[in-house]
This record gives sequence, structure tokens and C-alpha cells, in this order.
Amino acid sequence: MSDVNYGYPPPQDGASKQKFAILFGAVIALLVANVVLYFQLENVREQLAKVQDGMAGEVASLRESSAVTAEAQRRTVDSLRDQLDGARRQASMAAGQAKVDATKRAEELAAKLQVAQESQRKAVQDEFTAVKAAAAATDTKVSEVRTEVGKVDTKVDSAKSEIDKTISDLKRVTGDLGITSGLVATNSTELGMLKALGERNYFDINLTKTKQPVRIGDILVKLKKADQKRNRYTLEVTADDKRTEKKDKTVNEPVQFIVAGVRQPYEIVINEVNKDKIVGYLSTPKVREPRK
Repeated sequence: MSDVNYGYPPPQDGASKQKFAILFGAVIALLVANVVLYFQLENVREQLAKVQDGMAGEVASLRESSAVTAEAQRRTVDSLRDQLDGARRQASMAAGQAKVDATKRAEELAAKLQVAQESQRKAVQDEFTAVKAAAAATDTKVSEVRTEVGKVDTKVDSAKSEIDKTISDLKRVTGDLGITSGLVATNSTELGMLKALGERNYFDINLTKTKQPVRIGDILVKLKKADQKRNRYTLEVTADDKRTEKKDKTVNEPVQFIVAGVRQPYEIVINEVNKDKIVGYLSTPKVREPRK
């Protein structure tokens, strides 16, 4: 086995540790910001829907009120017009003083009719102005909300681009069996990305030296040696009642082994080697395809 270290070994000094801590915090903050922006977007969209529904209700109410007012004014005008026609007929039929009285009555009714018509025209104009103003206010509010939605969409797209870039930084390497591995995570943040992709099953490994093997997923794993200085370790893996020793492996190297009835290999990737302790993950195929 070559001493080539696949991926990134654990930081060995304070500056490197600080760099990794900053990177980890930045990605976590990015994920949190993405979730917050998503909920902000949903909230803004709900507000937009409520504003549109409320304005639509106001416009409908104003139109209904306008229709009622216009109908009442129309009836008043019709009544006055009928009275005016009757008065004029009486005036044409009357003589002397009676004719004068009838003419005066007709003129009074004509004046009232003119006032009623003007009142009706003004009422309709006022209702129309109110409806137009409400519609303009609705358009303004909708425009403002759409602008806000556009800003949130831009932030979400930016956060998604950062996440996509982080995923693209994950590497494909060749495992110890000579099989090209899937994406390999070199830290917990990248492992979170792999889990989110959902292409394989992932099980966390936090293993110390013990006399008995520990079950991880559907296999048994036992740590036999951990060399913190050289970032190397030795494992004993038991799968299908078959025990295999993986000796002197390096950090971030895909340690592969075949399980009966599965075409793709299982992989163990250890990201950190401490004194008598290793940290990493087990990756197994999500779809169990029998080997041909």
C-alpha cells in the first residue's frame, strides 16, 4: 500500500485547525441561511396572496356598493321623471290659474330631476374613483411584494450555487480494491452533503479500540491499530461471516470490500485518526443489485 494520502489529512497545527473551523462554520451558516431564506420566501408569498385576496374583496365591495347606489339613484330619477311627465300633462290640460300652478309644479320637478341626475352622476363618479384608487393601491402593493420575492429568490439561488460548488468539490478516487469510488467526503460537512444527495446509505463511524467488534450498518468492525502520527490505521471487518483485515490504511482512503449479493462495494472512509480512535463513515449501496 502506497503512503499517498487521498483527500485531505487532518490539520496538524493551529492555523490549519482554524482554517477548517472557519470553512465548517461557513458551510453550516450557508445551509442555515438557505433554510431561513426559503421560509422567508414562503412567508412573502403568503403575504402576497393575502394582500391580493384582501384587495379583491375591497374592490368587489366597492363595486357592489356602487351598483346599489346607482340603482337607488336610477329609481329616484325614474320616479321624478314620471312625476314630471304627469305634471306636464296636467299643465297642458289645465287652464288659467290651474295651468300656472301646473307649470310651476312641472318646473319644480324639472329642477329636482336635474339635481337628482347630478347627484347620481357625482355618486357614480365617486364610486368609480374609489374603485380605481383601490385597484392602483393593489397594483402598487403587488409590485412591492413581487420585488421582495425577487430579492429572496436571488438570495436562495446564490445559496444554492454555493452548496452546488461545495458538492462539486467532493472527489472520486480509487479504493484499495482498485474500484473507482463514489464521491468521497473528507470531513463532516462534506459527509452531510453526501447524505443529502441520497445516492448511498451512510453510517457514522466513531470507533475506539475494543476487544469485541462493533456493529456498523450490517457489518462488524474492530479497530486494531491507530497511528495518529502517521495518520494510518488497521481495521478488522466482518461481513457475510467472513473476517478481513484492512492493514495500514490512510486517512480519506476508500477501504473497499465486497458483500455477497451486491454489485457495488461497501466503503469505509476514515477522516480522522487519533490515539486509539478513528472517525469517519461507512458507505453502502442504496440499491442492492446482485452481481452477475
